[in-house]
Amino acid sequence: MPAHHFIANTRRPASDDRTIPVIDPADGQAFDRIARGSAQDIDQAVRAAQAAMGEHFDGPWALTCARDRGRLLAAWGRAVLEHADELAGIEARDTGKTLRTARNDVLALARYFEYYAGACDKLHGETLPYDVGTLVMTVREPHGVTGHIIPWNYPVQIFGRSVGASLAAGNACVVKPAEDASLSTLYLAEMAARVGFPPGALNVVTGYGAEAGAALSAHPGIRHISFTGSTVTGQRVAEAAARHHCPVVLELGGKSPQIVFDDADLDAALPVIVNAIIQNSGQTCSAGSRLLVHESIHDAFVERVAERFRALRAGPPASDADLGPLVNRTQYERVRAMLDTARREGLTEAARGRILDGAPPDGYYQEAVLLRAVPRDSVLAREEIFGPVLITQAFRDEAHALELANSTDYGLVAGVWTRDGARQLRMARHLRCGQVFINNYGAGGGVELPFGGVKSSGHGREKGFEALLGFTALKTVAIRYGRNA
Repeated sequence: MPAHHFIANTRRPASDDRTIPVIDPADGQAFDRIARGSAQDIDQAVRAAQAAMGEHFDGPWALTCARDRGRLLAAWGRAVLEHADELAGIEARDTGKTLRTARNDVLALARYFEYYAGACDKLHGETLPYDVGTLVMTVREPHGVTGHIIPWNYPVQIFGRSVGASLAAGNACVVKPAEDASLSTLYLAEMAARVGFPPGALNVVTGYGAEAGAALSAHPGIRHISFTGSTVTGQRVAEAAARHHCPVVLELGGKSPQIVFDDADLDAALPVIVNAIIQNSGQTCSAGSRLLVHESIHDAFVERVAERFRALRAGPPASDADLGPLVNRTQYERVRAMLDTARREGLTEAARGRILDGAPPDGYYQEAVLLRAVPRDSVLAREEIFGPVLITQAFRDEAHALELANSTDYGLVAGVWTRDGARQLRMARHLRCGQVFINNYGAGGGVELPFGGVKSSGHGREKGFEALLGFTALKTVAIRYGRNA
């Protein structure tokens, strides 16, 4: 039976009964179907969310107090932990993640719900000094109905950080997951209904971005949109939302540098740098995809990285390999095309991992690849590959390192490896990105840490308390009570 939409706590087929096959990246075979949503399905979901909020914020979800919203989110988080293995299995099969990675994602999802459950009743306003005889205060209110377009690389994690924060702030949500990774989102929506979220508070419409996603971005009933995905699609979402003055948070691509100075603790840096590019098979916006190393240690350190790369194995999720398959054939062909470009440009391949013997021949497996001394004007140094491909560049000094690090259109994350405290602060100050990690690399960091980019990596912030503020509108109330006689 196809996995239907989930609207007003009810499973519903697409309005025209169309479906989309669900492909297992491990073997390239269809194993399920999801509903192919249309503008009509999106409209039904938005209307359900509007009913939950009420025309004047007098609906059942709008009247749920902050304390009770927190209790619902906490119960949801406990349910996630109780069903963690099942949810991780769904996520791994749908996306190709290793089971280890999928389990970590599910644990992070539970943590998002726990964090925002505790934050619900801490959205405080202020009182402002003004004229004598006038009390001025600010209050934070929900936007109303928020739209969430979730990508395929981290479905449960991004669902948690986006939907969790929005529900905590009191909004009702309409979610459009990626067509390549919808099953965990549908599972979570049904779980939310079981723990007590009222009908319409959370609605999920599956389908293609050009159909359901475009309809969600353009719907006049949506009052705020959170989008994670490619820069090009993010521009389209922002343009559609602007037509009805809808604010948008965009978390887009990245070409994040790891900058290694000659005084760095190389033993500590090595495993972190390797993990930051192979995590989730390199399909991470904040992946450390550029390795910038001081010229005095470049060759020796790159050879140490190469040794690690040669030992990396790609295989099915259940094999517990270092990397799973890429999510779909389109992404697989994109990465292969980029590597073909590297060969045409004459770039030096310093190392390549391997695919496990016995991996299904039709799976979307890509070995980890290390490209040495890539020129800054190469497309592989400028564009996001979104696969397990790491490039290296040598730099002369601090100024040169900053020049290389800031040379792309992106600005999401950067890592800096040095023992020099003054240099740490200078680099953090001058790197043009949303997050800087010194002597560590979080590939997005913890639940509590605001996350987002500058330049073509987007705008607005998710995660932490900053995300919660973004899902509210600030209202100023001035009360004139007069002076004493």
